[in-house]
Amino acid sequence: MPDAFATHTVDNQPPEFGPRDLWADDIALREALGREGGGVHASAVAAYGALAGGELLALGGEAHRDRPRLRTHDRFGVRIDRVEFHPHYHALMGAAIEHGVAGLSWGQAGAGAHVARAALSYLHNQAEPGTSCPLTMTHAAVPVLRREPGLEHWAAKAASRRYDARDLPMEDKQGVTIGMGMTEKQGGSDVRSNATTATSVGEDAYTLVGHKWFFSAPMSDAFLVLAQAPAGLTCFLLPRWRPDGTRNALRLMRLKDKLGDWSNASSEVEFEQAWAQRVGEEGRGVATIIEMVMLTRLDCMLGSSALMRMALAQAVHHARHRRSFGKPLVAHALMANVLADLAIESEAALALSMRVARAVDAAPGNPGEAAFARLATAVGKYWICKRAPAFVNEAQECLGGAGYVEESLLPRLYRQAPLNSIWEGSGNIQCLDVLRALSREPQALQAFLTELESAAGLQSAFDAHATALRQTLLAGDTAEAGARLLVERMALALQAAVLLRAGSPVAEAFCRSRLGGEHGLVLGTLPTTLDLPALVSRALPG
Repeated sequence: MPDAFATHTVDNQPPEFGPRDLWADDIALREALGREGGGVHASAVAAYGALAGGELLALGGEAHRDRPRLRTHDRFGVRIDRVEFHPHYHALMGAAIEHGVAGLSWGQAGAGAHVARAALSYLHNQAEPGTSCPLTMTHAAVPVLRREPGLEHWAAKAASRRYDARDLPMEDKQGVTIGMGMTEKQGGSDVRSNATTATSVGEDAYTLVGHKWFFSAPMSDAFLVLAQAPAGLTCFLLPRWRPDGTRNALRLMRLKDKLGDWSNASSEVEFEQAWAQRVGEEGRGVATIIEMVMLTRLDCMLGSSALMRMALAQAVHHARHRRSFGKPLVAHALMANVLADLAIESEAALALSMRVARAVDAAPGNPGEAAFARLATAVGKYWICKRAPAFVNEAQECLGGAGYVEESLLPRLYRQAPLNSIWEGSGNIQCLDVLRALSREPQALQAFLTELESAAGLQSAFDAHATALRQTLLAGDTAEAGARLLVERMALALQAAVLLRAGSPVAEAFCRSRLGGEHGLVLGTLPTTLDLPALVSRALPG
C-alpha cells in the first residue's frame, strides 16, 4: 500500500554531479595542454583530473563546512599562534603537493613544465580553491628563494613533493609551504607606504617590528614580507621558527571573516622583533618580489578560469537532467544560448591562461616571450578575473533556487569568484601596470602586436578589431582614465587570437559575439544563427 503520509515523490532532480573525470570531460584543456607544449606531462595531468573530480571534490565540501580556528595560546598559557584546519584541508594539500601542483615547474623543469603545472592548478581550483592560495604562493616563491645565497634549502623544500603540516622548524621537515605578507592598513596596494621596520642584527639577519593587514595562509612555514630597512623597502623571508629552534615573534591577532573560501585562513599579524632573513638588496624589495607576483597573477587567471569551468559544468549537468514544460532545460533555445555563451567564455579564459603559461615557460631564453608574459599577465589577470563573478552568477541562475542553496556547489564558487580580481592587485592596478609596460617597455608592445599578427586574416571581425587596436596603441592613446577600456580591448584581442590560431570550434562564435557586435551586455545573447547545441556539447560530454 502507498504510504498514507507521503506528500510527494522525488523526481525531476539531476543526479549527483560527481565523481567525474575533470580531464576526460574537458576537451579544451586537453587541446590547450598539447598546443602550448605541455603534452609530455599529459599522463600526470590526466591522473590528477580523475582524482580532482572524485576524491578531492568530495573532500572540499567538508573542508569548507568546518572553518579554521585560531589558537593563540595552548592550555598552559604558552603562546603558539597556531591555526587549526579540518583534516580534509590537509588531505587536499597533501594530494596537491604530491602531484606537483606547487612543485612540478621546479622539480621537472624543462619545456612544458609551467604549462603542465598550470593545468594541474586549473584542475585543483575546480575541486577546492581555498587550498590553492598556499599552493600558489609556495610555487611562486621558489625562483625568488633560489636566487638568494643561503636560501637554497628553503627553495628545495618548497619545491619538494612532500607535505608536512606539523608546526616545526624547517630543518625537521622534508617539505615546506610559503606564504606572503605585503599589505598594511595604511597602504593597501601602495606597498611603498609600508610602515613595518627592519633592523639589521648581523649579516643578512634582521628583526622586524610592525603589522600586516592581510597575511595569507598563516600556517605556512615561512613568509615573504616587505619592510622598511635603512636603504628603503626590502624583501625578507620570515620563518615561523628562528634558526635557534625557538618560536618566532609572529603574533596572529585574528583571522579574517572573509567573503570567499572558508577552508583556508587569512589573518592579521604583528611582528614583535620577529627574526627575518633579507632576500635581495636593501631598498629593492618590490623588484625582488616581482617575479613571485607575476606567477601568482597567472594563478589568479587560472583560478578564475577554473571557477568558471566548474560553474559551467554544474550548469550543463543540471540542464541536461532537469525538465521543464515537457523537455530538458538544455533543449530550450534560450537556455541553450546561455549555456553556449558560458562555454565560449570559459574556453577563452582557459586558452589565454595557458598561452601565458607557455610564455612563462619560454621566458628565460626568449626575450620576446618574456615581454609577452609581462604584458599579457596583467591584461589577462584584469579581464578574466573581472568576468568570473557575473559568469558564476549566470550559472547559478541556470539552476534556479537550487543554485542559491549551500548544499550545491554554486554558492561556494560565487563567494570565491571576486577574490582573484582583488588579490595581487585590483583591476585598476593591473590596468596601470599595462600602461606602464606599454610606455616603458617597447618589447612588450611589439610582442603583443606580434601575437595579434599571428592570427591575421583568419576572421573578419578579429581583423577589424586588431587593426583599430593597433592604431590606438601605436598612436600612444593610453590615457589613464581610459585604461580599463583599452585593456578590455587588448584582452579580447588576445583571446580571439589564441582561439583562432588553435582552430577552436568556438573561435568564430567568440569573434562574432565579442568583437563583431553580435552580442548584448549580458551572457546568453549569442547570434541565433550559431550552432548552439554543438557549443554546449563541446563543453561537457553528455
